[in-house]
Amino acid sequence: MPQYMLLIYTPADGPPAGTDPERTAAWFDYTESLKEAGVHVGGEALQPADTATTVRVRDGETQLIDGPFAETKEFLAGYYAIECPDLDTALEHAARMPNIHYGSTEVRPVLDLSEAMAAAAAARAEQ
Repeated sequence: MPQYMLLIYTPADGPPAGTDPERTAAWFDYTESLKEAGVHVGGEALQPADTATTVRVRDGETQLIDGPFAETKEFLAGYYAIECPDLDTALEHAARMPNIHYGSTEVRPVLDLSEAMAAAAAARAEQ
């Protein structure tokens, strides 16, 4: 069954996560609804964007940059991984997310690499 990432975006000037008990309860209820629907694979909330460190290697040198890769009006605040029959079902779950009225949610299918991994393992075994 396909998996989807529900990437949760929150306005950069929005309230910090966990400071509003009613909003926090809505997230716990949402998580329970995903579990009860049998689609929940995982998920976590992330610390604010200003705690991020962006890492890249250019010309053999590691570069560390405080903060996210790009400044935006919204930041990645967390994610859910769900497993459901199709994109329409994933979109229905995303539309019920507590942040949907003040933030946004990106739904992205997870790339299935199982065949490529099996082929790579077989190639290594032949060496």
